[in-house]
Amino acid sequence: MAEVVSPVPGAGRREPGEVGRARGPPVADPGAALSPQGEIIEGCRLPVLRRNQDNEDEWPLAEILSVKDISGRKLFYVHYIDFNKRLDEWVTHERLDLKKIQFPKKEAKTPTKNGLPGSRPGSPEREVPASTQASGKTLPIPVQITLRFNLPKEREAIPGGEPDQPLSSSSCLQPNHRSTKRKVEVVSPATPVPSETAPASVFPQNGSARRAVAAQPGRKRKSNCLGTDEDSQDSSDGIPSAPRMTGSLVSDRSHDDIVTRMKNIECIELGRHRLKPWYFSPYPQELTTLPVLYLCEFCLKYGRSLKCLQRHLTKCDLRHPPGNEIYRKGTISFFEIDGRKNKSYSQNLCLLAKCFLDHKTLYYDTDPFLFYVMTEYDCKGFHIVGYFSKEKESTEDYNVACILTLPPYQRRGYGKLLIEFSYELSKVEGKTGTPEKPLSDLGLLSYRSYWSQTILEILMGLKSESGERPQITINEISEITSIKKEDVISTLQYLNLINYYKGQYILTLSEDIVDGHERAMLKRLLRIDSKCLHFTPKDWSKRGKW
Repeated sequence: MAEVVSPVPGAGRREPGEVGRARGPPVADPGAALSPQGEIIEGCRLPVLRRNQDNEDEWPLAEILSVKDISGRKLFYVHYIDFNKRLDEWVTHERLDLKKIQFPKKEAKTPTKNGLPGSRPGSPEREVPASTQASGKTLPIPVQITLRFNLPKEREAIPGGEPDQPLSSSSCLQPNHRSTKRKVEVVSPATPVPSETAPASVFPQNGSARRAVAAQPGRKRKSNCLGTDEDSQDSSDGIPSAPRMTGSLVSDRSHDDIVTRMKNIECIELGRHRLKPWYFSPYPQELTTLPVLYLCEFCLKYGRSLKCLQRHLTKCDLRHPPGNEIYRKGTISFFEIDGRKNKSYSQNLCLLAKCFLDHKTLYYDTDPFLFYVMTEYDCKGFHIVGYFSKEKESTEDYNVACILTLPPYQRRGYGKLLIEFSYELSKVEGKTGTPEKPLSDLGLLSYRSYWSQTILEILMGLKSESGERPQITINEISEITSIKKEDVISTLQYLNLINYYKGQYILTLSEDIVDGHERAMLKRLLRIDSKCLHFTPKDWSKRGKW
């Protein structure tokens, strides 16, 4: 997902929100405490030397997942606790601090959490900044927008108030939380939120421009998909007990074992790029011992050697992904691929994507899915940049199942382009959509950024007509953007924009938010042009078989 995903070098970077770790210079002591058999065993925990993104040495706590012996030299596969699994690596004995080794307990070989084996790095809790303080700068007189609210009929009336009156501050979204740290929560039916029919005004306060926006009640999501916090998308707290039966690609953590927790492919050559996988992918066992796995960049078939690839290229007549080209502007094209009609390509695409997606599993039954592959064109053909998949029929309004930008193309705007294209398809279909949960940590960052920019672009474009304050509601924002109402509300909460002021819900756009948005939009050069899209949605519910 995630950009949808951002490049992570081998030296790695710390996950957002992680606390600092001790960087003392312990020295590996071969004579330190070992197991009764005199050797380091799987399940041990100890500090391991690594280089961070600032090229500094640090000693984070790590768990030994596997041990192997090559030519009489032992190598240890370590997972850094509270770091993402993509940073896991093989290390030598010299990088271990044996003085602080922790051996696994006898009754449980590896620690467990929620009944799942081993330590799983979850996304850290995101921090949401406190309400924007007045900067002391004088801003222009704000545009006043009239907003209408009403307590939904299906909700219980607030004690001491009438159903048609605005909600009190004690029952609203409460964006002005006193704590500097809090979780961003999806609004559920248990949390009353404003609707769209009671009048509200906007007033300047503390030098900040204030605009009003309505909020709609969010639909309560299944707890087994989201957990307790939407931002903790990778947390094992909210892991589903079993995969959904509607074609979902959400990973079932209950089947995790030591094999799937370790990277099994050393390197992949795809066209002119060599990729270093981040996670396990179920390629055939005999290919996992190869130093390089060679893939055809057009049909994605894999080979054991460069000679095998060259022989294949003499027979492969593809110069673009199979399927229909539904979008082209400049050198960027999108191809729609049916998982049933092009099963071999779809399965190979899933195998490649699994190398960079840990939160999704791989199903060889690709029939229920459509795949949208983004390519870059040159004289040699259409080269894959990224893709997203979606269910042909989604009962939960998902418009994306998996989404990925390949590492060589990350941090270049392609991730947001994939997200924007998925919502452009939803607009043509006349639906609102949302990505399937859980999102990866990097996918969540990309979606948050896209939602924020898209919503702020609409709010900042509102203008007063005939001296009256313009009006906007959550429903109207959702219809314009095809972003689901729950995502609109959670984004406004994440940005800490919603406030309750003198009986009204208002949206505060500070100077910092406006300036930050304008700077971000100047950098966003790649956009989808709806005029270049040639797409006709199909009603899959009327088809006997996909």
